[in-house]
Amino acid sequence: MVISKENKDFIDSLIDYYISESESYKQIAENFVPEIESVSDTAFGIITGCVYSGFLQAYQNQQQTPSLEDMKEFNQIIKDRAAIIKKAIIDPPKVEPTHDEVKIVPENTNSDDKS
Repeated sequence: MVISKENKDFIDSLIDYYISESESYKQIAENFVPEIESVSDTAFGIITGCVYSGFLQAYQNQQQTPSLEDMKEFNQIIKDRAAIIKKAIIDPPKVEPTHDEVKIVPENTNSDDKS
């Protein structure tokens, strides 16, 4: 059995999500200094662990169990994207605000209003 296209797309979307949030996982890893030797390696481990957990959860939701071949294919997907994940940890992607963003500000900030 090979990983279905739907599950591959899901894995790719998980990886993309964790890449976009890599700075958060780097900060989590930094909390373990000096117990860890490498912040980037620890963040990489956290991210790949989260992706792996999502992969297993997807199979469980489908009432399936990944085969050894599925696990090998999953590992290859992670290996193929490992350099991109590591780069995102070392040099996190910058999020630029778009023109469509709206700042919400309360109309009345008067602290005397008790209604």
